[in-house]
Amino acid sequence: MSNEYTPPKVWTWDKASGGQFANINRPVSGPTHDRELPVGKHPLQLYSLGTPNGVKVTVMLEELLAAGHSGAEYDAWLVNIGQGEQFGSGFVEINPNSKIPAMVDRSGAEPIRIFESGAILMYLAEKFGAFLPTAQPARAETLSWLFWQMGSAPFLGGGFGHFYAYAPEKLEYPINRYAMEVKRQLDVLDKRLADNEFVAGSEYTIADMAIWPWYGGLVRGWQYEAGEFLSVHEYKNVIRWSDQLYAREPVKRGRMVNRTSGKPETQLRERHDASDFKTKTQDKVAAE
Repeated sequence: MSNEYTPPKVWTWDKASGGQFANINRPVSGPTHDRELPVGKHPLQLYSLGTPNGVKVTVMLEELLAAGHSGAEYDAWLVNIGQGEQFGSGFVEINPNSKIPAMVDRSGAEPIRIFESGAILMYLAEKFGAFLPTAQPARAETLSWLFWQMGSAPFLGGGFGHFYAYAPEKLEYPINRYAMEVKRQLDVLDKRLADNEFVAGSEYTIADMAIWPWYGGLVRGWQYEAGEFLSVHEYKNVIRWSDQLYAREPVKRGRMVNRTSGKPETQLRERHDASDFKTKTQDKVAAE
């Protein structure tokens, strides 16, 4: 039986696409239902999920708080994308693209919306003067690697991850195509980290926070159960860097926030106060 597909002259949306996310995929934008977003007590309101893109921002916020920036206190509200909550009217108002994460800064006279994870990292870095060098060439290097991640990760997630883990059938061509690209990206990162402690050089920056949830997670075996398939053990420098970042307590906390998978004691579905982590720690001790 052939899997060959002949595209029609004009594409039309006449059936579900299949795969794990078929129920929420559609070719138009905008809200599907009315749903106001909750607002907590802190200046920063984050609406997200503990995917790699969401983890970027919660790691950044936890790092800012650990560095003494009290103004970075935040409420993190869970947005269940599997149930289509990103298409609620309130969420679409702050992100017309209906993707997590999205954030509202209510610390000033007027609320400011920020969407796209890279934009949120830059906004926070500039707001608090942290994790983004101000002098050149370090600033340019950091931003180059930040945008490397923004341009590269869709090949890992939407490309390799989709066809390897989520597509309704396994097809050799797309899996081979995207596996090749992901390994090329890992090689780029591995060579960079051979001579640099962090991605942008000697300083820990938002570039590390953006790249780690995707590629650091991949070499740790967290993504798509594809570590053996991709021979991630080959990328020794990426592994060293990933382990170094995960040893940081703010990174561990950031990965817990809005997480809905794994052991219950590793999930903090919503975060409204720093003490929420203590409660989870107590739960973990009790479970042990």
